[in-house]
Amino acid sequence: MSVGVLTRVFPPALVDEVIAEAGRTEQRNRALPARVMAYFAIGMALFSEGSYEDVLSQLTDGLSWTSGWEQSYTAPSKSAIFQARARLGSEPLAALFARVAKPIGTPQTAGVYLAGRRLVAIDGTCLDVADTPGNDEHFGRPGVNKGEKSAFPQARVVALAECGTHAIFDAVVGPYTSSEAALAVELLGRLQPGMLLLADRGFTSYALWSKAITTGADLLWRAKTGLRPEHVQTLDDQSYLARIRLSTDKTAEPITVRVIDYTVDDGRDNPEPYRLFTTILNPAVVSATELAAAYVQRWEIELAFDELKTHQRGPRTVLRSKSPELALQEIWGHLCCHYAIRSLMAQAALHAGHDPDRVSFVAALRITRQTVAHQGAFPP
Repeated sequence: MSVGVLTRVFPPALVDEVIAEAGRTEQRNRALPARVMAYFAIGMALFSEGSYEDVLSQLTDGLSWTSGWEQSYTAPSKSAIFQARARLGSEPLAALFARVAKPIGTPQTAGVYLAGRRLVAIDGTCLDVADTPGNDEHFGRPGVNKGEKSAFPQARVVALAECGTHAIFDAVVGPYTSSEAALAVELLGRLQPGMLLLADRGFTSYALWSKAITTGADLLWRAKTGLRPEHVQTLDDQSYLARIRLSTDKTAEPITVRVIDYTVDDGRDNPEPYRLFTTILNPAVVSATELAAAYVQRWEIELAFDELKTHQRGPRTVLRSKSPELALQEIWGHLCCHYAIRSLMAQAALHAGHDPDRVSFVAALRITRQTVAHQGAFPP
C-alpha cells in the first residue's frame, strides 16, 4: 500500500526526471540509486518512528513488488543510507513537490468552492529540528523566558492549502528567524485567478495585499482591529466599500476593499468583533453573511498542519536530520507524504460520494502504512 500510494502520486518516471534536472543522477551503479532515495525521503515521513533500516526495508520490498520482482534492492548499512541521502540533497524533493502538488478538489467536492472561487488558505507553522550546531546556525531558535533559548532550533514553513480537501499544494521553507510575512511574499505571487485566499490578521498589510491582488486571485483576510480604512460607501448588506492606504507613503495609490464587520453570537456577554477585507466588491456576487461564514474555513489549514505534525510526524517528535540540507530534505519529504495521503483520501471521498472532511486522516495514514509486499502473497 505505502509504495503504491507514493508511486501513484509521484510516478517513477517523474522522479527520475526531477532528479536529472537537479543534476543528482548517479554516475555509476549503486546499491541505493537516486530514485530509491527520493522515495526513501518521503518514506521517512510515512514511517516516522522507524529506523533507517526499517524504512528502507518497507520501501524496497514495495518497489521490488511493483516491478514484478524484476528489480531487487539489497539492504545496505545505515552509513550507506546516510551517504546516499546526502548525495540526493533537498532540491529534488522540493522540485518534486512543486511539480506534483496542486489543488485536488472538484466542483463536486463539498466545501471546495464559494461563488465559483476555490477556497484556499495561507498560514505558517514551525517544526523542531535536531539540536546540532549546523541546524542552530542555519535555522535559529526561539527565545524563552529570562533570555534563554528553546531546546531545539526550528524551521518555519508557510504554506497554501485547499480548504475543502486539506491538500497543501504550495509551500516555502525558511529559518525561524524569517517572519511568516516575509516568507509569504514568494507564495502570494503563485496564486491564480479563480482562487479565494483566506488569511488571518497576521498577514494583513498594504504590501502583502498589493502583492496578492496582482495575481488575479480574490482575497478574504481578517483585518487588524486597529486598522481603520477610509469609508466610501455603505452597501445593501451592511458591508461597505473603503480605501486602505500605505501609512508610510502618502503618495502610494489607495486600494479599494469591501469591509465586513460582524460578531459571532456564541453566548458570551461581550463577543469578539471581527473585521474582514475582501476584493469581492459586489454583494450580489457573495453576501456579507456568506463571506463571514466562509472565513471559518481558514481553520482548515490549521487542521492540515495538525495532521502533518501530530499524526504523520508524531507528537513531540524532532526531525532526525542533523544538517540543514538533510533537514530541508526531510521537511519536503513530509510535505510530499501528506499530499500523497490527502490525494488518496480525496479520491476515496469522491468515489464514495462523501465530504473529504468526513474521512479520517488517522485511518488513512494507518492504511497507507500497511504493506502487502511479501513475495508470493499474490501474483505481481
